[in-house]
Amino acid sequence: MAIDWKILGAPGADNSLLVAVNSGHAESRLLFDCGEGCLNSLKPSEIQSIRHLFFSHYHMDHVSGFDTFFRHNYNRPEIPVQVWGPAGSIELFSNRFRSFTWNLHADQPGEWIVRETEKDSVRGARFFTREAFTSAHHLPVVSTESGTILSEAEFSVTCLSLPHHNISSSAYLVREKDHINVSPQALASSGLIPGPWLQRLTDSTPDGDSVDVNGKSILVGELRRDLLRTSPGLSLAYLTDFCITPSTKEWCDVVEWIGGTNTLICECQYATSDASLAQRNGHMTADRVGQLANEAGVETLVLQHLSRRYSEGEWAKMRSEAAEQFQGAAFPPNWNIP
Repeated sequence: MAIDWKILGAPGADNSLLVAVNSGHAESRLLFDCGEGCLNSLKPSEIQSIRHLFFSHYHMDHVSGFDTFFRHNYNRPEIPVQVWGPAGSIELFSNRFRSFTWNLHADQPGEWIVRETEKDSVRGARFFTREAFTSAHHLPVVSTESGTILSEAEFSVTCLSLPHHNISSSAYLVREKDHINVSPQALASSGLIPGPWLQRLTDSTPDGDSVDVNGKSILVGELRRDLLRTSPGLSLAYLTDFCITPSTKEWCDVVEWIGGTNTLICECQYATSDASLAQRNGHMTADRVGQLANEAGVETLVLQHLSRRYSEGEWAKMRSEAAEQFQGAAFPPNWNIP
């Protein structure tokens, strides 16, 4: 299993995050924000394979590429397009869908499910291409626990609302489900001969069933207890367009929420020397991003969403400022910033 990611868009331009959760037998593609030009590097088939689109907020630089996404997916068959965002998303997308003049749509496939997240619940509505997106078919409100807005067989997504100037920005944490595997060491110590029976330990076979191993009938539950080991899945957090201050409750909540995360993808809008400007505009400085990653104990810090007010050399200095707090802070590898 793996979580692969790629930052779309160039430094100083709009950025988006493309994530692929690969279970080994299936892959789920997730897109976080959809800035202008961010999808230009993707093939149409890649855009059409994105199952979930998450928005942090709806400032222009995070949503200006949506029309490209919509054009490739407005009548996608079989698999609905699922959109997630902060409060107000349903009305916003209803207006966006209906801003086009529709024809030849009556027999077209296409279903869109738009959800907006609140503190303890998720509201949703369905829209259909065949109806020219004229009606929002509202879904029952779903209560959430610990911020979990999406839970699938292989992964989950949790959401946390962060302050961004005078609005909220949604941060997201993707986490693989725990890995449950047969321990080679335990199997070797047991003296049991490997065979097709091992598959019964990781499928839905009840614990009370028996399997034949080495000519003996052994309970599945007993074999699971002796041979299976659980390890945590990988995790990735996406935080952008927010401003929090060290030692405040908001800061401590984020540190706890992303604590131990494998990969933190985080905005790095301003240089440390521009702290007052960052505060005024609701963004983080390089040093604070590094400090946040350090206190949370993440494994990897990737800096993105850089302000175009700076030169390439100044971006490199900002990376160094983050690295003073979190050793190894880096830009996306495809950016090639020296």
